Amino acid sequence: MADVKVVIGVKDGKSHQRVLSGNHAEALLGKKIDDSISGDALGFPGFEFLITGGSDKSGFPMRKGIQLARKTILIGKGIGFAGKDRNEKKQPGLMKRRTVCGDTVTKDIQQVNLKVTKEGLEKLESPAKEQ
Repeated sequence: MADVKVVIGVKDGKSHQRVLSGNHAEALLGKKIDDSISGDALGFPGFEFLITGGSDKSGFPMRKGIQLARKTILIGKGIGFAGKDRNEKKQPGLMKRRTVCGDTVTKDIQQVNLKVTKEGLEKLESPAKEQ
């Protein structure tokens, strides 16, 4: 599996980005949205994460309930489409066909969003910026 960008959301509202490769990236293969994963498998000892979403190599968002790799579905407001109210009194909203990818992490997934469910001993810190 190629490198995977991981965006980790912390309870204080901040997010941290890391790039995982090798065995750490392979630990995510086959996992689905709402699955828990141990931080030890990803290189973050003591942490526990929940997979909340992601996107594939073309930028299509992962959506829960889609089994195939990529599919075009009719959706209203939600994941993959912001939606707009046409007229608040007459119609509830706008629906469109949008392409989304499945809820399973495969080799085509480039970014995975994680939420911290259990803190480790060390704090997550953003890597130092090179100047």
